[in-house]
Amino acid sequence: MIKQILKISAFVFILSLSISGFSQNKIILQNVEIFNGKDNKTTTGSIVIQKNKIIEISKNTKLTSTEEDTKVIDGKGKFVMPGMIDAHWHSFLAANSNQSIMLGDESFLFIKAAKESENTLQRGFTTVRDLGGHTIGIKQANDAFLNKGPRIFPSEAMISQTGGHGDASFLWEEPRMIHHSPPRFQVLGGSVIADGVYEVTVAAREQLRNGASQLKVMAGGGVATLYDPLDATQYTKEEIHAAVEAAQNWGTYVTVHAYTVDAVRQAIDAGVQCIDHGHLLDEGTVKYMTDKGIWLSMQPFDEDASAYTNPEQIKNKILVGEGTSKVYNWAKKYKTKLAWGSDLVSPPKDPFRQNQLVVNMKKWFSNYEILKMITYDNAQLLKLSGNRSPYPGNLGEISVDAYADILLFNESPLKDIDVIGDPTKNILLIIKDGKVLKNIL
Repeated sequence: MIKQILKISAFVFILSLSISGFSQNKIILQNVEIFNGKDNKTTTGSIVIQKNKIIEISKNTKLTSTEEDTKVIDGKGKFVMPGMIDAHWHSFLAANSNQSIMLGDESFLFIKAAKESENTLQRGFTTVRDLGGHTIGIKQANDAFLNKGPRIFPSEAMISQTGGHGDASFLWEEPRMIHHSPPRFQVLGGSVIADGVYEVTVAAREQLRNGASQLKVMAGGGVATLYDPLDATQYTKEEIHAAVEAAQNWGTYVTVHAYTVDAVRQAIDAGVQCIDHGHLLDEGTVKYMTDKGIWLSMQPFDEDASAYTNPEQIKNKILVGEGTSKVYNWAKKYKTKLAWGSDLVSPPKDPFRQNQLVVNMKKWFSNYEILKMITYDNAQLLKLSGNRSPYPGNLGEISVDAYADILLFNESPLKDIDVIGDPTKNILLIIKDGKVLKNIL
């Protein structure tokens, strides 16, 4: 108990030191065109921020203050919107390749992940839902501004069956009941292998104990892995329900990795509230999801399989790409609750790939629909974390009492969504939690 108190006291002390570096109590962002995240229109005026919340939205474009601790920023009439939210991000996996995860020094891997988290925020993403990887430490550093990264809704380790999409064991390893040394990925907190209701319950409770705001269960096969078939349905209904029950007891929810009709329907019947991926669904299942009020967190995957050399992976990537348009169109038809996420793993060749996946949404959605999805809509999905939400206020909107997470663009993405693709040039101001983390106005 004494050790725990000392640890908490030390963290609070560090937090107070780090925040003391941001002495500004109030910010007035004047003379801006405001997209509030929800409405298909903009207004002009000024935004008043006190500490980490928006306290006023004024029609006065020249709003100012005589208070000594107030910083006034002239937005020069430029476009302002809420910080972007990525609903399917991997802070650890986006920074480290498979080879480095298997062979690299553990501390170096997490330092790289922390640095990439800072890069993520500089791309305009002020909040991410992290769906697999040990990110609690990075989250704490971001919250304390020791690291200038986004808010993180962590899932911690992905829960996978033996041979499932989160099983990183080598094929030549002995079965778990004989060989008790977990694979490196599991040691690093990326996944946990659990079979049967009892083990799934334990694994779910462990992630919640570690600080997960929601749970991630691997309910079907994937593209990137070689030995869990894409068409495979993973876990049983009873096993998935064990995770759901553990999450519900803590006031939160389960999302699942699943592409196929069988995997998705089983997961929904087991009580999950969100499907991540779903690219191989049929129209009836999309309607079934809508009728049940289930969220669909999709990624705009295309048919490009150039990253793969294995014929099975190439075939699967093309299948998933072909399914993207169908599922998006059905989701629009039935008004399914849609979220957007990028799901990037391994450092991409293009550092702005995350932003480009936002731009790619223009194949199916209007600029307004895209901006609303990556701000307000994604924020509504995050609210499913309920009592486990690390940030219980309003995100993804510019409104009174919402968190002050704000982007200012050189040009309006509501008119031209392509400007999101180059954040270095086009995002002139980034405010997260009421702190200015970029300003090149």
